[in-house]
Amino acid sequence: MMRLKVKEYYRVKSTQEAINLKRQYGEKAMYIAGGTDVIVGIKNKKWNPEVLISLNEIPGLSYIKEENGYIKIGALTTHRQIEKSPLIERKVEALMDAVKNLGSVQIRNVATIGGNLCNAAPSADTAPPLLVHNAMINLEGPEGQRSLPLEEFFLGPGKTSKKEEELLIEITIPVPPKTAKSAYWKHTRRSALELPIIGVALYLDVELGDYGRLQKVFDSPDLTWDDGLRALNESEIFCKELRLALGVAAPIPLKIKDLDGIVKGKRLNDQVFSEVIELALQKAQVRDSWRGAAWYRKEMIRVLTKRLVLICLRRILKEV
Repeated sequence: MMRLKVKEYYRVKSTQEAINLKRQYGEKAMYIAGGTDVIVGIKNKKWNPEVLISLNEIPGLSYIKEENGYIKIGALTTHRQIEKSPLIERKVEALMDAVKNLGSVQIRNVATIGGNLCNAAPSADTAPPLLVHNAMINLEGPEGQRSLPLEEFFLGPGKTSKKEEELLIEITIPVPPKTAKSAYWKHTRRSALELPIIGVALYLDVELGDYGRLQKVFDSPDLTWDDGLRALNESEIFCKELRLALGVAAPIPLKIKDLDGIVKGKRLNDQVFSEVIELALQKAQVRDSWRGAAWYRKEMIRVLTKRLVLICLRRILKEV
């Protein structure tokens, strides 16, 4: 069995203690929380730290709460805690979709949302759902705290705008209106324990007109995606806002910008979907890999975007 060549391991009790140790050891030290990414990276010789600074015993960084119009998630909150949260299930559905299919239960019990974001993998399942919910991240470092939009956090594979001594301490998400829902689709060869071939997250806020045909299809036990799309074309549902984000479609988790001009105030139909998808494909930088070909990833972006619109609408109509 391979042994890690780490000389020192610190269990800190505060963010300030962690920051001071990181300042002391510099590049020789790494922060570690759940460790599901860090330990693998060390074993694969991606990193070679002499010192590990464990954040797990810092109090007050593991929580999910609604406060002052925001849903707030502490950076040490595990994926399993998110999976079991009624608040996330009701108001950040795309994130719930993501964590339910992220590794095994054993992994979800220890892996933290802060670690998943800081690892900055293009395939990070939590990133696209948070991007479509306009998440902000809060960082703490020697100079105090600062906040920035999540879309400005990712710079490249494994690279973020977090300064070396900074800690990610919190993710904040605006509470969505009751007319909005979100969804995430992780497309893989098998249902779990697999990185996505492509990941697609969608947030949809609508104004409902005549939706009887669509509701009838949703109530049918024999629903097909094509049935749903035909019924949607025959309905009058107008888009207030549509947000789209992709995983494994660029060097970073990618939020598609400039969608408002295409969708705002428009009736949801095939024409709108085509324009949204074409813009997404223009922004994406999909590539061939052993996990999937570029042409296949593009095709699944086309298919999954439409499916996610239907999933969001079904979730909206359940609460009408």
